[in-house]
Amino acid sequence: MNIFENYLLEITKIIKDNKDLLNLENLDNLKNINLEVPPDRFNFDLSTNVSLVLSKTNNINPNDLANNIKNLLLKKINHFDKIESAGPGFLNIKISNEGLAKNINHILKEKDTYGSKKSNKNYNVEFVSANPTGPMHVGHCRGAIFGDVLSNLLLFNGNKVTKEYYINDYGNQIKNFVKSVYLRIREIKYKEKFKIQENLYPGNYIKEIASSIIKNNPNIKVENFDDCFDDLKILSLEKSMNLIKNDLKKLGIKHDNFFSESDLVKKDLVNKALNQLKINNYVEEGFLSPPKGESSKSWKQVKRLIFKSTLFGDDSDRSLQKDDGTWTYFANDVAYHSDKINRKFDILINILGADHTGYIKRICSAVSALSEKKVKLNCKVTQLVKLYKNGKPFKMSKRAGDFISVQDLLDEVNKDSIRFMMLNRSNDVELDFDFEKIKEKTKDNPVYYVQYAYARINSIVRTLKKTLNDNISVTPNSFSPNQYEEKIIRKIFEWPKIIESAATKLEPHKIPFYLYELSTLFHSYWSKGNEDNRFRFIENGKVKREESLIFIFLIAVVIKNGMNILGVSLPEKM
Repeated sequence: MNIFENYLLEITKIIKDNKDLLNLENLDNLKNINLEVPPDRFNFDLSTNVSLVLSKTNNINPNDLANNIKNLLLKKINHFDKIESAGPGFLNIKISNEGLAKNINHILKEKDTYGSKKSNKNYNVEFVSANPTGPMHVGHCRGAIFGDVLSNLLLFNGNKVTKEYYINDYGNQIKNFVKSVYLRIREIKYKEKFKIQENLYPGNYIKEIASSIIKNNPNIKVENFDDCFDDLKILSLEKSMNLIKNDLKKLGIKHDNFFSESDLVKKDLVNKALNQLKINNYVEEGFLSPPKGESSKSWKQVKRLIFKSTLFGDDSDRSLQKDDGTWTYFANDVAYHSDKINRKFDILINILGADHTGYIKRICSAVSALSEKKVKLNCKVTQLVKLYKNGKPFKMSKRAGDFISVQDLLDEVNKDSIRFMMLNRSNDVELDFDFEKIKEKTKDNPVYYVQYAYARINSIVRTLKKTLNDNISVTPNSFSPNQYEEKIIRKIFEWPKIIESAATKLEPHKIPFYLYELSTLFHSYWSKGNEDNRFRFIENGKVKREESLIFIFLIAVVIKNGMNILGVSLPEKM
């Protein structure tokens, strides 16, 4: 239930039905009419630009048209109690108490689905996809939570979502990882000193993987690296992926599908995908121009397969082969996305790290070419996280090697705080993560402030010997909210718009922003009751006004729905 959509449909229908009365000849831009939340300084529930939009194309004075539309809407829509002109062509609308009551009853009836739009699309959301060479670090954490919450948001909106992890288990970095495990095994079995070399992994977790492999495979042979590589790779990757899955589980994240790059190679998916592109003449043998800044004299011309990505908006065409003729990482990625397309997803979403920004155009071009522009790929980049403690950059134990692990982070703060705060800014800007503020029990700690609002609501409900599952409704003829409740209901009505905007623009950070604002309104109302007896919720163990109980239930409904999307718990007592 979205009152903005519902009333906008009524307004546009009335305009169409009465265009002659309003002297409107041109309704071509009727789709540009919107219904929004008016600024706080106006004591109104809705605001529309209807007369501004229509006056331009019909050459009518916007103020005159606004006055005529105002009179028409007041006559036709009985939920509209008062309408005033605001600026050239805008109308601010006050909903009647009866209209408010009926809309509130719809929300209380919907409860767990309030805000959902039921989009019914099939999404593939690929996120984390960290190299399986060790446990997750803080750099992966933000993208992991962003992808998980975005998936939850799309699911809440009625879509089908596959949360996917692409395992980069093929190539030189995997060989170096397996060699590191191999050398640690030899260190344990034969007391050979592990020599730190370039590209090897020195972290303590490698020792743990090696010890676990020895424990579960006491007869493993590690005399020669090449001879044992295949078996050791399977064992090492299994242990490493278990570390990653355990880290994800601690963050409240579970993927639906894990796609192996090695399987992609074994199934020869690269040749299959490139053959499809060749049929459409999107791949050819040729020579690439030297990269920007590199002299053409020093550039080695090697004939290779090239994808014509400039046909699909990329800055340059892209090589599919290395100098030695083997496939590039991009070629494997083309094959992987071809497989995604073949799995019949409507929309693909990739959550990428800050160092992958330059990769977006080429992979989006590949998806356009492979799907003949029928499948859309959205890439969202999550920027870096900077850790602070006592106002200073904070470095933790780094016991996992040369990085700060997710477990290090969890040792400092809980999962709820991490999930909420990782979304406390837009994904495309760097995030400052301050440990001291996150531990504070004040308004400056957003996750605490929202959880505390829900806990306070539960304390009220317990005092009244009720539960938030009780059925409750408004009696329209006796409904009369005060000024604090009016602000709250306007914010409650805004929730479906937040969900729609966050889902459409793939911006889940809008949800914690909104929940914080809603909680602030509730806490302000609570504090006012402590100052002024007229605004208290409870007196002598009974609710003073039925209206206040209605708003408590409404706030609880929205906070619960929002925090479920964020994957953050809601304690009933704090």
